[in-house]
Amino acid sequence: MSQTFDLIVAGGTVVNHDGIGAADVGLRGGRIAAIGDLSQASAGERFAARGLHVLPGVIDSQVHFREPGLEYKEDLATGSLCAVLGGVTAVFEMPNTKPSTTTPDELDHKLALARGRMYCDHAFYAGATDDNMGALAAMEAMPGCAGIKVFMGASTGSLLVAEDEGLEKVLGTGRRRVAIHAEDEARLKERRAIADSGDPADHCNWRDAESALKATRRAVAIARRLGRRIHILHVTTADEIAWLADHKDLVTIETTPQHLTLAAPEAYRRLGTYAQMNPPIRESHHRDGLWAGVRSGMVDVIGSDHAPHTIEEKAKPYPQSPSGMPGVQTLLPLLLDHAAKGRLTLQRLVDLTSAGAQRIFGLSGKGRIALGYDADLTLVDLKATRTITADWLASRCGWSPFEGDTVTGWPMATIIRGHVVMRDGAVEGPALGAPIRFAEVPAAFAG
Repeated sequence: MSQTFDLIVAGGTVVNHDGIGAADVGLRGGRIAAIGDLSQASAGERFAARGLHVLPGVIDSQVHFREPGLEYKEDLATGSLCAVLGGVTAVFEMPNTKPSTTTPDELDHKLALARGRMYCDHAFYAGATDDNMGALAAMEAMPGCAGIKVFMGASTGSLLVAEDEGLEKVLGTGRRRVAIHAEDEARLKERRAIADSGDPADHCNWRDAESALKATRRAVAIARRLGRRIHILHVTTADEIAWLADHKDLVTIETTPQHLTLAAPEAYRRLGTYAQMNPPIRESHHRDGLWAGVRSGMVDVIGSDHAPHTIEEKAKPYPQSPSGMPGVQTLLPLLLDHAAKGRLTLQRLVDLTSAGAQRIFGLSGKGRIALGYDADLTLVDLKATRTITADWLASRCGWSPFEGDTVTGWPMATIIRGHVVMRDGAVEGPALGAPIRFAEVPAAFAG
């Protein structure tokens, strides 16, 4: 009896747990229903994928889509449009909006804002403050919550847990992995005068490598004492990579495409404040250390830290200029280009952008091309050469530090739960993004 599917992705090269090889993928009811030779099967639609590699849907585990309160820079609709144009099927969105996502009502409000407007699947972090410790355990158990996010050093927005006492309370509450922005606030305050030079290149001198390492050590010491799993976001230093090798039982590591691609001082000389982000773009030996972490398996995930600001804001003199840059749309093209240059394998790229997020955050049904998993697929042309141009970029902020760069490897289609959302640079159909499901959120509460 012939099998019937809603959609068959036919003739592509599938990259999954079984290796890399030619196979069709049959999708039914939003799930992966078959992998193999489906030439005799029937389907409502066939997607001709010959010449393309079929990857598990890319997951960006750190974005700032700025809604509510800062929609002039970005909103959930435009940010998720960037995501699917870049081949990203799911995102974890951060809490430093206005108001910050620090109460159950605010988290519910974000989920409501996303409904019918976000093109990709999504989860929202709850932000920790010195005043909301009692609400964190309940928030991390809410459907659509990615977990708890802690800022140890002031970055953008008002969220900050600077002292060990507060961090102990956060890590002593709840049970899911806690995501941490690790910069030491006391050291940042001590060194603030360095930024008065007005030179953006001093950003990595003010927020130096020691400020990152010191905060990471403090966070790990408390996590070790309490037995709590933590995730260090956007690791930027060779020092942290080396030191964290002894703590991988509790600690997972993220880095970003920006920190794997750009280096000081050249980036600041060329881009000025457009290269300004927290933690900073650092010198090339730190970039080399991050690549060593990628090759050794130390780095678990790559997130874009998409954090847009307008051109007018970025034009302010340093250090009045805000830190952050867009990145969700360019995450995959940059990594594909690094793969084309031999810096990482395609299998490692998949581990960093899908399987890693599934493994460390406990995503249900995402991160693999396997039977029963969500039908999330990212189709790429490894040989396509493209230039990142302004007319391709969809972010409301209107710029990218990588505009004008030519890359090899390009996202050609984004499929989310069986729906072709993006094909050949065009976004199709309504916004059908839904909350991500997590294994640690009890099914009775997962909707």
